[in-house]
Amino acid sequence: MSSQVRVRFAPSPTGPLHIGGLRTALFNYLLAKQQGGTFILRVEDTDQKRYVSGAEEYIIDSLEWCNIPADESPKNPGKFGPYRQSERREIYTAWVKTLVDNGSAYYAFDSNEELDRLRKEQEFLGQTFIYNFTNRQSLSNSLTLTEEDVQRRLQSGQPYVIRFKVPQGRSLEMNDLIRGRIVIDCNTLDDKILFKSDGMPTYHLANVVDDHLMEITHVIRGEEWLPSMALHVLLYEAFGWDKPEFAHLPLILKPSGNGKLSKRDGDQLGFPVFPLDWNSEGSITKGFKGAGYLPDALLNFLGLLGWNPGTDQELFSLEEMVNAFSLNNVNKAGARFDIEKLNWFNQQYLAQMPLNELVVSVRQHYPSLSKVSDEALSKILTLIQERLEFIADFWNVAHYFFEPLSAYNEKALARVVKAETSSIIASVRNVVEAQDDCSAAGLQMALKAWITSQNIGFGGVMQPLRLALVGDLKGPDVFEIMSLLGKEEVCFRLARFQESLK
Repeated sequence: MSSQVRVRFAPSPTGPLHIGGLRTALFNYLLAKQQGGTFILRVEDTDQKRYVSGAEEYIIDSLEWCNIPADESPKNPGKFGPYRQSERREIYTAWVKTLVDNGSAYYAFDSNEELDRLRKEQEFLGQTFIYNFTNRQSLSNSLTLTEEDVQRRLQSGQPYVIRFKVPQGRSLEMNDLIRGRIVIDCNTLDDKILFKSDGMPTYHLANVVDDHLMEITHVIRGEEWLPSMALHVLLYEAFGWDKPEFAHLPLILKPSGNGKLSKRDGDQLGFPVFPLDWNSEGSITKGFKGAGYLPDALLNFLGLLGWNPGTDQELFSLEEMVNAFSLNNVNKAGARFDIEKLNWFNQQYLAQMPLNELVVSVRQHYPSLSKVSDEALSKILTLIQERLEFIADFWNVAHYFFEPLSAYNEKALARVVKAETSSIIASVRNVVEAQDDCSAAGLQMALKAWITSQNIGFGGVMQPLRLALVGDLKGPDVFEIMSLLGKEEVCFRLARFQESLK
């Protein structure tokens, strides 16, 4: 086995990449980069019945959008290819023959009808049918047939599968880097199919053979594969190979914490579960990118789903996550998917985005702003950047900079308008009209001086002033707003507000 860390993300191209798969890819990437190793993408497409056109490209595009591209992949092959299992059939055929020859596997000619009959008989008795040492000697397989009979059946083209011969009466001890010591009674295992009747390997055989030949040192995958670990360890032993380290990641749970997160949960609760938009039969399912999430925010959120850095730090760049990551700090328990927390991460990363990049992103989202200068847009964004959860929030937060107010918040009017408000707004308008320095600082100095001279409460002026300018009581600094709107527009809005009070 390689002395250099080599890890792989091995999805099946049966549809779009789920958020749980993306987290698995991230954790593999983090370990590889921290250890100066190699991150591999291997496409496990042996199940041709479930193959979905475009899924492989989607997986690759998703990893690239998240800035965690594979070092070796079908798109960027290295010396351990091919990287699609459908192109490695001859490799699996040779290695499964090795298992048959050394007695670790056997040909099984049982028909589906015969196996279905046996399952129903066991169900009738309240039991579960298991194909293993308890009955393998009484079924139609190469353990009970003569060598001549086996060869005759093979040569005649009779359908068959190849099953692994699980050892009887053994207690198998294993170690998982996250879950620790695991002990399995081999008598509870069934003789899994390694090679199917269509000439393709099952996941179990292909997975072990590929991991060995690609010199994988750590198998980091989801908790749902934990029941397969015993078979895989037994396969390594049967081949006489050193096994890699295993680490099974905790599930990503529904927001309620009850059960594994699914696409249906996202549909019902209104959030994505795929990295990119997915087009299936003309119906588009929105992904995180299409919903306006930044890849860095999504990765930061995913990194903390099941992994604890051991500190209070929450915001991690990808480089910082690489440096801090350890499988020792991955939790056993499932991690609850909290969309509000992800939205918070997105807000934090938007607040940190360089202004020039933010301007470009806003322009891409709002082509109607083409006549607004970069300078003006930059000034507005400087005021509201920290208020944005998504780029799409820009218009709701900043619309009053670009269009006349159509209405005032009724609750705000009832709260701040008093008998003297109209005369106060008229006086503020006079102060602004007389002001030569209409910078934020100049306007602030002039209005504060007037308020002091009139012995008026500051809130009695500033709240109705904000309402007159933006139609609500929220928003950035009032004087900055006034400076950007300009004297003429400010005076127009004050006069209009005063008129509406009549």
